[in-house]
Amino acid sequence: MSEFRLEAVVNGRKIRRTAKPSQRLLDFLRDDLNLTGNKEGCGAGECGTCSVFVDGVLMKSCLLPVAKAQGARIDSIESLAPTGELTVLQKAFHKAGASQCGYCIPGMVMAATAALRANPFADREEIKERLGGNICRCTGYQKIFDAVELARDVQNGRLPATALLETDTTDGEVIGRNVRRIDAPGKVSGRLKYAGDMTMPGMLHVQVLRSPHPHARIVSIDTSAAEAMEGVEAVITSKDVPGQDGFGVFVHDQPVMARDKVRYVGEAVAAVAAEDLATARRALGAIKVVYAPLPAVFDPVEAMRVGAPVVHDYAPDNITKHIPIRVGDVDAGFAASDLVVEEHYSTQAIEHAYLEPEAGLAYVDHDDVVTVVSPSQNITHHRHMLARIVARPVSKVRFIMSPVGGGFGGKEDMIYQGMLALLAMKTMRPVRLVFTREESIVATAKRHPSRTTLRMGVMADGRIRAVSLRMICDGGAYGLSTEGVMRKAAILGAGPYVIPNLRVDTYGIYTNNTPSGAFRSFGALQTQFATESHLDIVAERLGLDPFEIRRINAMRDGASTHTRQTLGSVSLLRALDAAEQASGWEPGAPNVRGLARGDLGHDDVRPPVSLGTRFAPDSKQEAAE
Repeated sequence: MSEFRLEAVVNGRKIRRTAKPSQRLLDFLRDDLNLTGNKEGCGAGECGTCSVFVDGVLMKSCLLPVAKAQGARIDSIESLAPTGELTVLQKAFHKAGASQCGYCIPGMVMAATAALRANPFADREEIKERLGGNICRCTGYQKIFDAVELARDVQNGRLPATALLETDTTDGEVIGRNVRRIDAPGKVSGRLKYAGDMTMPGMLHVQVLRSPHPHARIVSIDTSAAEAMEGVEAVITSKDVPGQDGFGVFVHDQPVMARDKVRYVGEAVAAVAAEDLATARRALGAIKVVYAPLPAVFDPVEAMRVGAPVVHDYAPDNITKHIPIRVGDVDAGFAASDLVVEEHYSTQAIEHAYLEPEAGLAYVDHDDVVTVVSPSQNITHHRHMLARIVARPVSKVRFIMSPVGGGFGGKEDMIYQGMLALLAMKTMRPVRLVFTREESIVATAKRHPSRTTLRMGVMADGRIRAVSLRMICDGGAYGLSTEGVMRKAAILGAGPYVIPNLRVDTYGIYTNNTPSGAFRSFGALQTQFATESHLDIVAERLGLDPFEIRRINAMRDGASTHTRQTLGSVSLLRALDAAEQASGWEPGAPNVRGLARGDLGHDDVRPPVSLGTRFAPDSKQEAAE
């Protein structure tokens, strides 16, 4: 179907533009009219970041074919504050602190505007219901609901307009006060530009060819047909890397694009820069890659066994990082305990699901500086790694951190910036890559799945005598943040408790799964989930209140941790008191599942996970176990 002439009224102005039938309304607004205030988060009508008004009705513009907008009146977030003066609702969002990363906020403001138009007196429950089609991943919904209620009350005269301007702060007093975010106006108005909103004259569009195999040798890559296509300016593979091809947070084991073999489904194999997205996508189909599949391993315990497929030659046992910690005599501590309980805990991989998909813009400036603009959470480290990759001095490499539309640790990794830099250098034109939601899920790091075996010996009064904690994490195909996750897990996993005898082992393991990386409270979350769950079980076996067993073992001011850090002020007891009071907890022991208080013999426990002969003991004592 050929292009057609679209006539509509957009933000109060009549427009007559040529449009493509394949475009969604979202594409037309963002790409043709440069109205980038509303965002694309999911492309499936689930997140609401692309919300606009069509003939006064709130709609998800990612679901509406542009042809359906023929003759319509369309209002985007830009229509609410065309001269820069924020609406009452936008001011309320600013006042209430209802924006953090800001990526969802334009769509949220549109939904909230629709809610108050439909019912100017909506109560909180109705506001929640009407905003139910919009997702926020970092601000939290309570401040958003507060903002809508504030705007409602100002609009209805229940509160004066000055309520939108009041502040808790006075000159020089900010600690513990409600301080306005200085970046909020740009977020609530949609004026803030994220990487995917940015354009440059002559910009090329990038698409990435990804592996369909979890583990395979690359026999050959033929890019000639793609390079010959009209509109294609460059195709790159690992052969185009001029310097040291490797990046990572702790170990530089990941190539910019797969070199010699692929290690997980979704790994980048080649990248195309073309005049438009459609051409770039067609070019991917013209690249011919011959793979020789290799045995793959998907279970971290299996990966540690003798004879398992090796993911990286430098780590024949597939161990990315092992962190051992030893304090006291654990076996003696167990022997002296009244009760010994062993359990197994596991956590799953988790997608960050930040609303802004990965995106970046790269160019070579007039001083021959390779410049990358992206929401990188670690730009200094990325700059030094990229300098080695492109074989240029650090002074000729620049990273600019664009606003981060949600990260949670998931944008610490330099997954795509190297490809952008290479394409910018090869074409000498600006290049931009914006991930689809599917691509983001397939290709980027997740929270480390974990398996923890925890054994705890306690006295009848609840005092902990000994703990053995062994955690095995699936690090996936590349190292990324695995070493840091293992360190943090080992340091914090036993919790804020006094434990005289402690043995901790944390293992990060290579597999052919999607790489695992940083995710809020990484490492500590997995192990503390096990520790805190275990304390509840032990408290029940002993007939103790779960708050009480924590108070009995809590570190106090001046305590020394198992890594020999002396703590000054320890707030655990105050936190426990506050949690107990706020939760309405009724002190007392839970039901004790048939165990009498005097019956505290050693628990019948399952055997620890068998790791085969490849699992090397860390001491003669362990070897004898």
